[in-house]
Amino acid sequence: MKDLVKIFDTTLRDGEQVPGCKLDTKDKLKLAIHLDNLGVDILEAGFPISSPGDFESVVEISKNIKNASVCALSRANEKDIEVAAESLKHAVKPRIHTGIGTSDIHIKYKFNSNKDSIIELAKKSVSYAKRFVEDIEFYAEDAGRTENEFLAKVCEEVIKSGATVLNIPDTTGYCLPSEYGEKIKFLKENVKGVNNVTISCHCHNDLGLAVSNSLSAVENGARQIEGCINGLGERAGNASIEEMIMAIDTRKDFLQAVTNADTSQIYRTSRMVSDISGFPVQPNKAIVGLNAFRHASGIHQDGLIKERSTYEIMDPASIGWPGSVIVLGKLSGRAGLRSRLEELGYSLSREQLDQAFEAFKNLADKKQDITDKDLESLVSDQQRIVDDSFSYILDYLQVSTGDQVTPTATIRLKSPDGEIHSNTSTGAGPVDAVCKAINNIVQLPNTLSEFAVQAITEGIDALGEVTIRIEQNGRIYLGRGSDTDIIVASGKAYLNALNRLLTMEGSEKIIGIGPNP
Repeated sequence: MKDLVKIFDTTLRDGEQVPGCKLDTKDKLKLAIHLDNLGVDILEAGFPISSPGDFESVVEISKNIKNASVCALSRANEKDIEVAAESLKHAVKPRIHTGIGTSDIHIKYKFNSNKDSIIELAKKSVSYAKRFVEDIEFYAEDAGRTENEFLAKVCEEVIKSGATVLNIPDTTGYCLPSEYGEKIKFLKENVKGVNNVTISCHCHNDLGLAVSNSLSAVENGARQIEGCINGLGERAGNASIEEMIMAIDTRKDFLQAVTNADTSQIYRTSRMVSDISGFPVQPNKAIVGLNAFRHASGIHQDGLIKERSTYEIMDPASIGWPGSVIVLGKLSGRAGLRSRLEELGYSLSREQLDQAFEAFKNLADKKQDITDKDLESLVSDQQRIVDDSFSYILDYLQVSTGDQVTPTATIRLKSPDGEIHSNTSTGAGPVDAVCKAINNIVQLPNTLSEFAVQAITEGIDALGEVTIRIEQNGRIYLGRGSDTDIIVASGKAYLNALNRLLTMEGSEKIIGIGPNP
Protein backbone atom coordinates (compact mmCIF):
# COMPACT_ATOMS: atom_id res chain seq x y z
CA MET A 1 0.00 0.00 0.00
CA LYS A 2 1.34 3.42 -1.00
CA ASP A 3 1.57 6.25 1.54
CA LEU A 4 -0.11 9.62 0.97
CA VAL A 5 2.32 12.53 0.64
CA LYS A 6 0.59 15.84 1.34
CA ILE A 7 1.29 18.89 -0.83
CA PHE A 8 1.97 22.15 1.02
CA ASP A 9 1.90 25.04 -1.44
CA THR A 10 3.59 28.30 -0.46
CA THR A 11 3.37 30.12 -3.81
CA LEU A 12 1.26 32.84 -2.17
CA ARG A 13 3.78 33.38 0.64
CA ASP A 14 7.33 32.23 -0.15
CA GLY A 15 6.70 32.56 -3.89
CA GLU A 16 5.68 36.18 -3.50
CA GLN A 17 9.04 36.94 -1.86
CA VAL A 18 10.69 36.96 -5.30
CA PRO A 19 11.95 40.52 -5.93
CA GLY A 20 9.49 42.24 -8.25
CA CYS A 21 6.57 39.93 -7.45
CA LYS A 22 3.67 41.72 -5.78
CA LEU A 23 0.29 39.99 -5.57
CA ASP A 24 -2.80 41.82 -4.40
CA THR A 25 -5.71 40.15 -2.60
CA LYS A 26 -7.67 39.64 -5.80
CA ASP A 27 -4.71 37.90 -7.47
CA LYS A 28 -4.02 35.74 -4.42
CA LEU A 29 -7.64 34.63 -4.15
CA LYS A 30 -7.77 33.71 -7.85
CA LEU A 31 -4.59 31.65 -7.49
CA ALA A 32 -5.78 30.07 -4.24
CA ILE A 33 -8.92 28.78 -5.93
CA HIS A 34 -6.86 27.24 -8.74
CA LEU A 35 -4.43 25.69 -6.26
CA ASP A 36 -7.40 24.23 -4.38
CA ASN A 37 -8.67 22.77 -7.66
CA LEU A 38 -5.21 21.34 -8.27
CA GLY A 39 -5.67 19.40 -5.05
CA VAL A 40 -2.96 20.82 -2.81
CA ASP A 41 -3.59 19.78 0.79
CA ILE A 42 -2.34 22.93 2.51
CA LEU A 43 -2.30 26.50 1.21
CA GLU A 44 0.09 28.87 2.94
CA ALA A 45 -1.88 32.05 2.25
CA GLY A 46 0.54 34.61 3.66
CA PHE A 47 2.41 36.19 6.58
CA PRO A 48 -0.45 38.18 8.15
CA ILE A 49 1.52 40.46 10.45
CA SER A 50 3.82 41.61 7.65
CA SER A 51 1.28 44.03 6.10
CA PRO A 52 -2.43 44.92 6.05
CA GLY A 53 -2.59 43.53 2.51
CA ASP A 54 -1.24 40.15 3.57
CA PHE A 55 -3.67 40.04 6.51
CA GLU A 56 -6.60 40.81 4.21
CA SER A 57 -5.47 38.15 1.72
CA VAL A 58 -5.38 35.42 4.37
CA VAL A 59 -8.83 36.47 5.60
CA GLU A 60 -10.37 36.36 2.11
CA ILE A 61 -8.72 33.05 1.23
CA SER A 62 -9.91 31.59 4.54
CA LYS A 63 -13.47 32.57 3.66
CA ASN A 64 -13.40 31.00 0.20
CA ILE A 65 -11.29 27.82 0.40
CA LYS A 66 -13.24 24.76 1.53
CA ASN A 67 -11.00 21.79 0.66
CA ALA A 68 -7.38 22.64 1.50
CA SER A 69 -6.16 23.66 4.93
CA VAL A 70 -5.38 27.38 5.01
CA CYS A 71 -2.11 28.20 6.73
CA ALA A 72 -0.70 31.49 8.06
CA LEU A 73 2.96 32.07 8.86
CA SER A 74 4.21 33.60 12.10
CA ARG A 75 7.44 34.05 13.98
CA ALA A 76 7.93 32.67 17.48
CA ASN A 77 6.23 35.50 19.35
CA GLU A 78 2.75 36.04 20.74
CA LYS A 79 1.80 39.06 18.61
CA ASP A 80 2.59 37.24 15.36
CA ILE A 81 0.61 34.22 16.48
CA GLU A 82 -2.40 36.29 17.60
CA VAL A 83 -2.57 38.08 14.24
CA ALA A 84 -2.19 34.78 12.37
CA ALA A 85 -5.03 33.26 14.40
CA GLU A 86 -7.26 36.28 13.77
CA SER A 87 -6.67 36.07 10.00
CA LEU A 88 -7.68 32.38 10.02
CA LYS A 89 -10.92 32.68 12.01
CA HIS A 90 -13.07 31.99 8.91
CA ALA A 91 -11.00 29.00 7.71
CA VAL A 92 -12.66 25.57 7.64
CA LYS A 93 -9.29 23.92 8.33
CA PRO A 94 -6.90 26.51 9.86
CA ARG A 95 -3.21 25.93 10.47
CA ILE A 96 -0.65 28.20 12.16
CA HIS A 97 2.93 27.83 10.91
CA THR A 98 5.33 29.10 13.56
CA GLY A 99 8.98 28.51 14.33
CA ILE A 100 12.50 29.78 14.86
CA GLY A 101 16.04 29.32 13.55
CA THR A 102 17.93 26.36 15.02
CA SER A 103 21.36 26.34 13.36
CA ASP A 104 24.42 27.57 15.23
CA ILE A 105 24.74 30.38 12.66
CA HIS A 106 21.19 31.61 13.29
CA ILE A 107 21.38 31.21 17.05
CA LYS A 108 24.63 33.19 17.30
CA TYR A 109 24.29 35.86 14.62
CA LYS A 110 20.54 36.26 14.09
CA PHE A 111 19.29 35.88 17.65
CA ASN A 112 22.44 36.45 19.77
CA SER A 113 21.10 33.64 21.93
CA ASN A 114 21.84 30.09 23.06
CA LYS A 115 20.38 26.64 22.46
CA ASP A 116 18.42 26.42 25.72
CA SER A 117 16.69 29.76 25.05
CA ILE A 118 15.83 28.70 21.50
CA ILE A 119 14.18 25.52 22.78
CA GLU A 120 12.15 27.51 25.31
CA LEU A 121 10.98 29.96 22.63
CA ALA A 122 10.04 27.07 20.34
CA LYS A 123 8.01 25.37 23.07
CA LYS A 124 6.24 28.57 24.10
CA SER A 125 5.31 29.53 20.54
CA VAL A 126 3.78 26.14 19.80
CA SER A 127 1.92 26.05 23.13
CA TYR A 128 0.57 29.55 22.56
CA ALA A 129 -0.51 28.80 18.99
CA LYS A 130 -2.29 25.69 20.28
CA ARG A 131 -4.67 27.97 22.21
CA PHE A 132 -6.13 29.19 18.92
CA VAL A 133 -6.05 26.24 16.49
CA GLU A 134 -5.44 22.52 16.72
CA ASP A 135 -3.19 22.15 13.67
CA ILE A 136 0.27 23.59 14.39
CA GLU A 137 3.24 23.30 12.06
CA PHE A 138 6.63 24.11 13.57
CA TYR A 139 9.52 25.16 11.34
CA ALA A 140 13.14 24.77 12.44
CA GLU A 141 14.63 27.43 10.19
CA ASP A 142 17.99 26.48 8.65
CA ALA A 143 17.49 22.88 9.75
CA GLY A 144 19.67 21.88 6.80
CA ARG A 145 22.70 23.32 8.65
CA THR A 146 21.51 22.35 12.14
CA GLU A 147 23.37 19.61 13.99
CA ASN A 148 21.11 16.53 13.98
CA GLU A 149 21.16 15.79 17.70
CA PHE A 150 20.07 19.32 18.62
CA LEU A 151 17.45 19.34 15.86
CA ALA A 152 16.03 16.10 17.24
CA LYS A 153 15.86 17.63 20.72
CA VAL A 154 13.97 20.68 19.45
CA CYS A 155 11.54 18.46 17.52
CA GLU A 156 10.89 16.29 20.54
CA GLU A 157 10.07 19.30 22.73
CA VAL A 158 7.68 20.94 20.24
CA ILE A 159 5.85 17.63 19.79
CA LYS A 160 5.27 17.61 23.55
CA SER A 161 3.99 21.20 23.25
CA GLY A 162 1.40 20.26 20.63
CA ALA A 163 3.00 20.47 17.18
CA THR A 164 1.26 18.31 14.57
CA VAL A 165 3.75 18.88 11.73
CA LEU A 166 7.54 19.22 11.88
CA ASN A 167 8.93 21.32 9.04
CA ILE A 168 12.63 20.62 8.39
CA PRO A 169 13.68 23.42 6.02
CA ASP A 170 16.85 23.43 3.99
CA THR A 171 16.55 27.20 4.11
CA THR A 172 19.73 27.98 2.19
CA GLY A 173 19.61 25.05 -0.22
CA TYR A 174 22.87 23.78 1.28
CA CYS A 175 22.26 20.04 1.65
CA LEU A 176 23.00 17.28 -0.83
CA PRO A 177 20.19 14.75 -1.39
CA SER A 178 21.86 11.92 0.51
CA GLU A 179 22.70 14.28 3.39
CA TYR A 180 19.17 15.67 3.62
CA GLY A 181 17.62 12.21 3.37
CA GLU A 182 19.85 11.01 6.22
CA LYS A 183 18.68 13.96 8.32
CA ILE A 184 15.04 12.96 7.86
CA LYS A 185 15.88 9.33 8.61
CA PHE A 186 17.75 10.36 11.78
CA LEU A 187 14.70 12.25 13.04
CA LYS A 188 12.38 9.35 12.25
CA GLU A 189 14.59 7.04 14.29
CA ASN A 190 15.54 9.31 17.19
CA VAL A 191 12.64 11.64 18.05
CA LYS A 192 10.12 10.39 20.60
CA GLY A 193 6.56 10.81 19.38
CA VAL A 194 7.60 11.35 15.77
CA ASN A 195 5.18 8.68 14.56
CA ASN A 196 2.30 10.82 15.82
CA VAL A 197 3.21 13.83 13.66
CA THR A 198 4.02 14.52 10.01
CA ILE A 199 7.55 15.35 8.90
CA SER A 200 7.62 17.99 6.17
CA CYS A 201 10.42 19.10 3.86
CA HIS A 202 10.84 22.69 2.69
CA CYS A 203 13.79 22.90 0.31
CA HIS A 204 15.34 25.86 -1.47
CA ASN A 205 17.12 25.66 -4.80
CA ASP A 206 20.40 27.52 -4.28
CA LEU A 207 22.37 24.53 -5.63
CA GLY A 208 19.60 23.35 -7.95
CA LEU A 209 18.80 20.45 -5.60
CA ALA A 210 15.43 21.43 -4.07
CA VAL A 211 13.35 18.79 -5.86
CA SER A 212 16.01 16.10 -5.44
CA ASN A 213 16.30 16.83 -1.73
CA SER A 214 12.51 16.74 -1.32
CA LEU A 215 12.26 13.35 -3.05
CA SER A 216 15.11 12.05 -0.88
CA ALA A 217 13.10 13.20 2.14
CA VAL A 218 10.06 11.27 0.88
CA GLU A 219 12.23 8.17 0.46
CA ASN A 220 13.23 8.51 4.10
CA GLY A 221 9.84 9.11 5.66
CA ALA A 222 8.72 12.69 5.04
CA ARG A 223 5.01 12.75 4.25
CA GLN A 224 4.56 16.42 3.40
CA ILE A 225 6.45 18.31 0.70
CA GLU A 226 6.53 22.11 0.43
CA GLY A 227 7.21 24.30 -2.56
CA CYS A 228 5.92 26.77 -5.14
CA ILE A 229 4.38 26.50 -8.58
CA ASN A 230 7.04 27.06 -11.27
CA GLY A 231 9.72 26.92 -8.57
CA LEU A 232 9.16 30.53 -7.48
CA GLY A 233 10.66 31.68 -4.19
CA GLU A 234 13.49 33.58 -2.54
CA ARG A 235 16.85 33.74 -4.35
CA ALA A 236 17.00 30.69 -6.66
CA GLY A 237 13.50 29.63 -5.65
CA ASN A 238 11.74 26.84 -3.79
CA ALA A 239 11.19 23.25 -4.83
CA SER A 240 8.88 23.16 -7.85
CA ILE A 241 5.45 21.80 -6.86
CA GLU A 242 4.63 20.47 -10.34
CA GLU A 243 7.96 18.66 -10.62
CA MET A 244 7.51 16.97 -7.23
CA ILE A 245 3.93 15.96 -8.01
CA MET A 246 4.85 14.41 -11.35
CA ALA A 247 7.99 12.76 -9.97
CA ILE A 248 5.90 11.02 -7.31
CA ASP A 249 3.18 10.16 -9.83
CA THR A 250 5.64 8.81 -12.42
CA ARG A 251 7.82 6.93 -9.90
CA LYS A 252 5.14 5.96 -7.38
CA ASP A 253 6.09 2.29 -7.52
CA PHE A 254 9.67 3.12 -6.50
CA LEU A 255 8.72 5.77 -3.91
CA GLN A 256 5.67 3.83 -2.69
CA ALA A 257 3.84 7.13 -2.41
CA VAL A 258 0.96 9.05 -4.00
CA THR A 259 -0.51 12.56 -3.75
CA ASN A 260 -4.02 14.00 -3.87
CA ALA A 261 -3.14 16.24 -6.82
CA ASP A 262 -5.30 16.41 -9.94
CA THR A 263 -2.40 16.43 -12.39
CA SER A 264 -4.63 17.59 -15.26
CA GLN A 265 -4.72 21.02 -13.57
CA ILE A 266 -0.93 21.48 -13.53
CA TYR A 267 -0.41 23.21 -16.87
CA ARG A 268 -3.31 25.62 -16.40
CA THR A 269 -2.19 26.53 -12.86
CA SER A 270 1.41 27.04 -13.98
CA ARG A 271 0.35 29.46 -16.72
CA MET A 272 -1.90 31.39 -14.36
CA VAL A 273 0.93 31.79 -11.81
CA SER A 274 3.24 32.97 -14.59
CA ASP A 275 0.68 35.44 -15.91
CA ILE A 276 -0.22 36.95 -12.54
CA SER A 277 3.31 37.02 -11.09
CA GLY A 278 4.90 38.39 -14.27
CA PHE A 279 7.64 35.74 -14.33
CA PRO A 280 7.69 33.67 -17.55
CA VAL A 281 8.32 29.93 -17.51
CA GLN A 282 11.67 29.10 -19.07
CA PRO A 283 11.29 27.01 -22.26
CA ASN A 284 13.31 24.04 -20.96
CA LYS A 285 11.55 23.96 -17.57
CA ALA A 286 10.64 20.41 -16.57
CA ILE A 287 6.95 19.47 -16.84
CA VAL A 288 5.53 22.86 -17.90
CA GLY A 289 8.19 24.47 -20.12
CA LEU A 290 7.39 25.16 -23.77
CA ASN A 291 9.86 22.49 -24.89
CA ALA A 292 8.97 19.87 -22.25
CA PHE A 293 7.07 17.76 -24.80
CA ARG A 294 8.58 19.01 -28.06
CA HIS A 295 10.88 16.80 -30.09
CA ALA A 296 13.31 18.28 -32.64
CA SER A 297 15.66 15.36 -33.33
CA GLY A 298 14.68 13.20 -36.33
CA ILE A 299 15.63 10.05 -34.40
CA HIS A 300 13.42 11.09 -31.50
CA GLN A 301 10.53 11.98 -33.80
CA ASP A 302 10.75 8.61 -35.54
CA GLY A 303 10.73 6.77 -32.22
CA LEU A 304 7.86 8.86 -30.90
CA ILE A 305 5.70 8.11 -33.95
CA LYS A 306 6.30 4.39 -33.51
CA GLU A 307 5.74 4.38 -29.74
CA ARG A 308 5.27 7.47 -27.54
CA SER A 309 7.00 5.90 -24.53
CA THR A 310 10.32 5.71 -26.42
CA TYR A 311 10.99 9.36 -25.60
CA GLU A 312 8.19 10.45 -23.26
CA ILE A 313 7.85 9.16 -19.73
CA MET A 314 4.67 11.20 -19.18
CA ASP A 315 1.58 11.72 -21.29
CA PRO A 316 1.28 15.48 -21.97
CA ALA A 317 -2.49 15.16 -21.53
CA SER A 318 -1.95 14.00 -17.94
CA ILE A 319 -0.89 17.52 -16.91
CA GLY A 320 -3.50 19.25 -19.07
CA TRP A 321 -0.95 20.10 -21.76
CA PRO A 322 -2.59 21.63 -24.87
CA GLY A 323 -0.16 20.02 -27.28
CA SER A 324 -1.96 20.37 -30.59
CA VAL A 325 -1.83 23.31 -32.99
CA ILE A 326 -5.41 24.31 -33.67
CA VAL A 327 -6.84 25.42 -36.99
CA LEU A 328 -8.81 28.53 -36.14
CA GLY A 329 -9.03 31.59 -38.33
CA LYS A 330 -11.12 34.58 -39.29
CA LEU A 331 -13.95 32.36 -40.57
CA SER A 332 -14.31 30.52 -37.26
CA GLY A 333 -17.35 31.15 -35.08
CA ARG A 334 -18.01 31.54 -31.37
CA ALA A 335 -18.83 27.84 -30.96
CA GLY A 336 -15.44 26.74 -32.28
CA LEU A 337 -13.61 29.28 -30.14
CA ARG A 338 -15.59 28.36 -27.02
CA SER A 339 -14.97 24.63 -27.58
CA ARG A 340 -11.21 25.05 -27.91
CA LEU A 341 -11.01 27.40 -24.92
CA GLU A 342 -12.88 24.84 -22.82
CA GLU A 343 -10.37 22.18 -23.91
CA LEU A 344 -7.63 24.51 -22.69
CA GLY A 345 -9.36 24.81 -19.30
CA TYR A 346 -11.08 28.20 -19.68
CA SER A 347 -14.71 28.53 -18.64
CA LEU A 348 -15.95 31.93 -19.81
CA SER A 349 -19.23 33.70 -19.18
CA ARG A 350 -21.26 34.90 -22.18
CA GLU A 351 -19.91 38.43 -21.74
CA GLN A 352 -16.33 37.20 -21.41
CA LEU A 353 -16.73 35.00 -24.49
CA ASP A 354 -18.06 37.94 -26.50
CA GLN A 355 -15.03 40.02 -25.49
CA ALA A 356 -12.64 37.14 -26.25
CA PHE A 357 -14.32 36.53 -29.62
CA GLU A 358 -13.95 40.16 -30.64
CA ALA A 359 -10.26 40.09 -29.70
CA PHE A 360 -9.88 36.75 -31.50
CA LYS A 361 -11.34 38.17 -34.71
CA ASN A 362 -8.99 41.15 -34.55
CA LEU A 363 -6.05 38.79 -34.05
CA ALA A 364 -7.22 36.51 -36.90
CA ASP A 365 -7.04 39.45 -39.29
CA LYS A 366 -3.37 39.91 -38.38
CA LYS A 367 -2.20 36.28 -38.16
CA GLN A 368 -2.62 33.42 -40.62
CA ASP A 369 -2.41 30.65 -38.01
CA ILE A 370 -3.65 30.97 -34.44
CA THR A 371 -2.21 28.54 -31.92
CA ASP A 372 -3.16 27.54 -28.41
CA LYS A 373 -0.47 29.88 -27.11
CA ASP A 374 -2.13 32.76 -28.93
CA LEU A 375 -5.49 31.88 -27.37
CA GLU A 376 -4.00 31.64 -23.88
CA SER A 377 -2.43 35.08 -24.27
CA LEU A 378 -5.65 36.49 -25.70
CA VAL A 379 -7.74 35.31 -22.75
CA SER A 380 -5.07 36.42 -20.26
CA ASP A 381 -5.10 39.88 -21.85
CA GLN A 382 -8.87 40.04 -21.40
CA GLN A 383 -8.61 38.95 -17.77
CA ARG A 384 -6.06 41.68 -16.96
CA ILE A 385 -8.78 44.31 -16.88
CA VAL A 386 -8.56 45.93 -13.45
CA ASP A 387 -11.57 47.28 -11.49
CA ASP A 388 -13.56 49.41 -13.96
CA SER A 389 -14.35 52.02 -11.31
CA PHE A 390 -10.67 53.08 -11.22
CA SER A 391 -9.42 52.08 -14.70
CA TYR A 392 -8.50 53.82 -17.93
CA ILE A 393 -9.15 51.95 -21.20
CA LEU A 394 -6.95 52.27 -24.29
CA ASP A 395 -9.18 53.55 -27.10
CA TYR A 396 -6.61 54.55 -29.75
CA LEU A 397 -2.85 54.45 -30.26
CA GLN A 398 -0.89 55.82 -33.22
CA VAL A 399 2.90 56.06 -33.40
CA SER A 400 5.20 57.75 -35.90
CA THR A 401 8.82 56.63 -35.72
CA GLY A 402 11.94 55.97 -37.75
CA ASP A 403 15.58 56.99 -38.05
CA GLN A 404 14.73 60.33 -39.69
CA VAL A 405 11.89 61.51 -37.43
CA THR A 406 11.33 62.17 -33.75
CA PRO A 407 9.22 59.31 -32.33
CA THR A 408 5.73 60.68 -31.70
CA ALA A 409 2.74 58.94 -30.11
CA THR A 410 -0.90 59.96 -30.07
CA ILE A 411 -3.00 58.30 -27.38
CA ARG A 412 -6.72 58.31 -26.69
CA LEU A 413 -7.96 56.92 -23.36
CA LYS A 414 -11.39 56.40 -21.87
CA SER A 415 -11.28 57.50 -18.23
CA PRO A 416 -13.11 55.80 -15.32
CA ASP A 417 -15.89 58.40 -15.57
CA GLY A 418 -16.43 57.60 -19.27
CA GLU A 419 -14.78 60.72 -20.73
CA ILE A 420 -12.36 60.51 -23.68
CA HIS A 421 -8.91 62.10 -23.26
CA SER A 422 -6.25 62.56 -25.96
CA ASN A 423 -2.59 63.47 -25.88
CA THR A 424 0.33 63.60 -28.29
CA SER A 425 3.91 63.33 -27.03
CA THR A 426 7.41 62.79 -28.33
CA GLY A 427 10.05 60.57 -26.79
CA ALA A 428 13.51 59.04 -27.09
CA GLY A 429 11.82 56.07 -28.78
CA PRO A 430 8.29 54.95 -29.66
CA VAL A 431 7.69 53.21 -26.31
CA ASP A 432 8.96 56.25 -24.41
CA ALA A 433 6.61 58.47 -26.45
CA VAL A 434 3.64 56.17 -25.71
CA CYS A 435 4.36 56.13 -21.96
CA LYS A 436 4.75 59.91 -21.83
CA ALA A 437 1.45 60.43 -23.65
CA ILE A 438 -0.30 58.08 -21.21
CA ASN A 439 1.37 59.84 -18.26
CA ASN A 440 0.14 63.23 -19.49
CA ILE A 441 -3.43 61.95 -19.29
CA VAL A 442 -3.36 59.78 -16.19
CA GLN A 443 -0.89 61.98 -14.25
CA LEU A 444 0.33 59.45 -11.71
CA PRO A 445 3.99 59.95 -10.69
CA ASN A 446 5.92 56.67 -10.95
CA THR A 447 9.27 55.17 -11.84
CA LEU A 448 9.61 52.51 -14.53
CA SER A 449 11.69 49.74 -12.93
CA GLU A 450 11.43 46.96 -15.52
CA PHE A 451 10.54 46.56 -19.20
CA ALA A 452 10.68 43.09 -20.79
CA VAL A 453 9.49 41.73 -24.13
CA GLN A 454 8.84 38.07 -24.91
CA ALA A 455 7.56 36.39 -28.08
CA ILE A 456 4.62 34.13 -27.19
CA THR A 457 4.57 32.16 -30.44
CA GLU A 458 6.94 31.56 -33.34
CA GLY A 459 7.17 33.46 -36.64
CA ILE A 460 7.42 37.10 -37.68
CA ASP A 461 3.69 37.55 -37.00
CA ALA A 462 4.08 36.26 -33.43
CA LEU A 463 2.23 37.81 -30.54
CA GLY A 464 4.59 39.80 -28.39
CA GLU A 465 4.04 40.06 -24.65
CA VAL A 466 5.37 43.01 -22.68
CA THR A 467 5.90 42.98 -18.92
CA ILE A 468 6.31 46.32 -17.15
CA ARG A 469 6.91 47.08 -13.50
CA ILE A 470 6.48 50.58 -12.11
CA GLU A 471 7.24 51.80 -8.60
CA GLN A 472 5.60 54.45 -6.44
CA ASN A 473 6.38 55.06 -2.76
CA GLY A 474 8.20 51.74 -2.43
CA ARG A 475 5.36 49.68 -3.94
CA ILE A 476 5.76 47.80 -7.21
CA TYR A 477 2.89 47.45 -9.69
CA LEU A 478 2.98 44.87 -12.47
CA GLY A 479 1.49 45.45 -15.91
CA ARG A 480 1.27 43.04 -18.87
CA GLY A 481 -0.03 43.40 -22.40
CA SER A 482 0.13 41.42 -25.63
CA ASP A 483 -0.34 42.27 -29.29
CA THR A 484 1.20 41.52 -32.67
CA ASP A 485 2.44 45.13 -32.54
CA ILE A 486 4.97 45.37 -29.73
CA ILE A 487 4.40 49.12 -29.34
CA VAL A 488 0.68 48.54 -28.76
CA ALA A 489 1.55 45.73 -26.32
CA SER A 490 3.81 48.18 -24.47
CA GLY A 491 1.00 50.73 -24.20
CA LYS A 492 -1.39 48.07 -22.88
CA ALA A 493 1.16 46.85 -20.33
CA TYR A 494 2.00 50.34 -19.06
CA LEU A 495 -1.68 51.24 -18.75
CA ASN A 496 -2.36 47.93 -16.97
CA ALA A 497 0.31 48.79 -14.37
CA LEU A 498 -1.09 52.31 -13.89
CA ASN A 499 -4.61 50.90 -13.48
CA ARG A 500 -3.34 48.60 -10.74
CA LEU A 501 -1.82 51.61 -9.02
CA LEU A 502 -5.10 53.53 -9.40
CA THR A 503 -7.11 50.60 -8.09
CA MET A 504 -4.87 50.27 -5.04
CA GLU A 505 -5.17 54.01 -4.29
CA GLY A 506 -8.94 53.92 -4.77
CA SER A 507 -9.39 50.85 -2.58
CA GLU A 508 -7.31 52.34 0.22
CA LYS A 509 -9.38 55.52 0.14
CA ILE A 510 -12.54 53.45 0.45
CA ILE A 511 -11.55 50.92 3.12
CA GLY A 512 -8.78 52.87 4.86
CA ILE A 513 -5.40 51.34 5.54
CA GLY A 514 -4.01 51.62 9.05
CA PRO A 515 -1.13 50.05 10.94
CA ASN A 516 -0.51 46.31 11.05
CA PRO A 517 -3.47 44.43 12.58
